[in-house]
Amino acid sequence: MLGQAETYCTVLVSYEKNFNTNQIKDALEKGSEKEKREAMKKCVYLMLNGENMSQLFMTIVRYVLPSEDHSIQKLLLLYLEQLRKTDASGKLLPEMILICQNLRNNLQHPNEYLRGVTLRFLCRIKEVEILEPLIPSILSNLEHRHSFVRRNAVSAVSAMYAIAGENLLPDAAEMIERFLGTEQDVSARRNALMMLCKTAPDLAVQYLLSQLDQLPSWVDILQLVVINLVREVCRQSIGDQKGKYIKLVLALMQSQHASVAYECATTLMQLSHTPSAVRAAANCYCGLLVTHSDNNVKLIVLDRLEHLKAQHPEILGDMVMDILRALQSPNIDVKSKTLGIVLDLLSPRNIEEVVLALKKEVMKISDTMEGAAEHR
Repeated sequence: MLGQAETYCTVLVSYEKNFNTNQIKDALEKGSEKEKREAMKKCVYLMLNGENMSQLFMTIVRYVLPSEDHSIQKLLLLYLEQLRKTDASGKLLPEMILICQNLRNNLQHPNEYLRGVTLRFLCRIKEVEILEPLIPSILSNLEHRHSFVRRNAVSAVSAMYAIAGENLLPDAAEMIERFLGTEQDVSARRNALMMLCKTAPDLAVQYLLSQLDQLPSWVDILQLVVINLVREVCRQSIGDQKGKYIKLVLALMQSQHASVAYECATTLMQLSHTPSAVRAAANCYCGLLVTHSDNNVKLIVLDRLEHLKAQHPEILGDMVMDILRALQSPNIDVKSKTLGIVLDLLSPRNIEEVVLALKKEVMKISDTMEGAAEHR
């Protein structure tokens, strides 16, 4: 048993009822559209619970494949997704060629939903023999009028490239770069940018540098993809290319999204420890302390500042007053952690300002305030 490789699973649904295979077959052959739909559901349920339903394949090809009902077509894709498509030696079963024409028809169907779900289905297909004849139809959907189709087409292209690389799609990276230049849908752009970052990081950086002025106005899901690209590259030797990545990070540090700003500051510290970089990261953290209302986030940011304090106390010492602004928080843990950092950064240069600021904070605390003594 240990020597057997389990097949991968993309869907998991628990279902305890048992069905008669002959009844399902009769419903598929002679039933109405509604009865076929229910029979397909039962068939998929049984497959998801480990039953082998390959004996119904030819029946489904003959009686279900021609159906124009979109729900039945979606159930058909779920069936095909779970169906074993290769023999014991790993070769594609000859009967699987029968589904290629149906998939091609779906990819050219006037209904955008059917196109989209078929493209999503192809993302989970590993058999190159099934994918290869469908490439022209898949690529044509990159220019479809509906964003739902385009974003799934990009995902399908990415999945195919991950399986066979340039053997199937020799110019995939350049094609996706052109797609990014014209696409407006956020999710489609995110999928395309993620693929470009994985397949051609240098081309991705080149594209991002051309968009440097627009980066701060991008939505957060796109900005986080850029940060992930920089972080991945940081793990490799980037040599004299470091300046390019720092430019991207500094541009994104102006983002209005707190999660992006935090990731930028953290990534910047992985790229550089120069005084200007440390000061930029610390300024970003201090800004988050004031603008973000979540106390858990403030505590995480204070942890980062504490880490910076241990490595760069001189630079953090010049920013004590900015750190003290976190005392505006009513949370005692935030205040305590802030004071701990500030007290470690005290020096003859800043002690007067710190004492004056602390006096003002004490005066703000009312005697009627809950836990006033502890806050003082």
